[in-house]
Amino acid sequence: MVTLGIDAHKRTHTVVAIDEVGRKLGQKTTTATATEDHLELLRWAARFDGDRVWAVEDCRHLSRRLEADLLAAGERIVRVPPKLMAGTRDSARTYGKSDPIDALAVGRAALRHPDLPAAYLDGPARELRLLVDHREDLVAERTRCINRLRWHLHELDPSWDPKPGALIRYVQLDAAAARLAACDGMVARVAADIVAHIRDLTVRERALSKEISARVQQLAPALLAVVGVGPLIAAKIVAEVADIRRFKSKDAFARHNGTAPLPAWSSNHPRHRLSRTGNRQLNAAIHRIALTQARCHPDAIAYLQRRTEHGNTPAEARRVLKRRLSDVVYRALLLDAQAAHSTGLEEAA
Repeated sequence: MVTLGIDAHKRTHTVVAIDEVGRKLGQKTTTATATEDHLELLRWAARFDGDRVWAVEDCRHLSRRLEADLLAAGERIVRVPPKLMAGTRDSARTYGKSDPIDALAVGRAALRHPDLPAAYLDGPARELRLLVDHREDLVAERTRCINRLRWHLHELDPSWDPKPGALIRYVQLDAAAARLAACDGMVARVAADIVAHIRDLTVRERALSKEISARVQQLAPALLAVVGVGPLIAAKIVAEVADIRRFKSKDAFARHNGTAPLPAWSSNHPRHRLSRTGNRQLNAAIHRIALTQARCHPDAIAYLQRRTEHGNTPAEARRVLKRRLSDVVYRALLLDAQAAHSTGLEEAA
């Protein structure tokens, strides 16, 4: 088995080949601007006998095109988290940092951790992620505009203080535009332009929300059936997870999303502490589900009450609920993945 560690960059890719015990067999650097460059890497890798696996540092904005070309050629790829690569590089006997050193560290990290997630071709989850990220950018830009608008309104009239959330409703924006039209001066003119921009951002954000909801209805019906999961939360989870089948178990998924507690034993006193690692976007989505269930789901309310009666604080009880919800989300995503796979097989047949 030959492992080919890749250090990917915008302009170049550096590959280092190692054998099954981590000895360096060769290295190659090529440009990363065309498919022909990736084919050159394949031709170079063919000189090594035996099976091969490509280990790529998990920075998909740099390696996505390379991964797509390798997968299209039938190659096997695993993704190495950056912290594993950095730890392997720091533990090596050599010093310094360069592209070949980093590529060697990526390959050796893949050898040490044979259960790393495999790479797949981008599918509907990738498109959903682009839409979700774009919508979040629009919402963030709208929030910045609203904050600037409030300062201008205060300058025009200190008593003019719209309620929180009012300036994303069309009726309130129309009323503000009409009132600003009756005002003179540069402040009123700038404020009117901001109102028009906020309205445009709101129209685009709502159109994106509808498209996201329609897509997630098809991709994750089982996830949407979970109490507390709305279309936007479901879309965020599907986009961040990418493919639930890359996790070997529900426990691995919990560790990935940061709901699994970390062991913090001292001597013979086993205990665990809150994990602040993992994908914080997924953790935030599960946290919102937990808050919703704690407010309106009878089973969750009863469970939280039992935990507090046994000595947990409300925060501790909520963390345990989040850990259980991680398993619920994992099972729902598995059902959706199996349904999508079955549908694909039926269409192919």
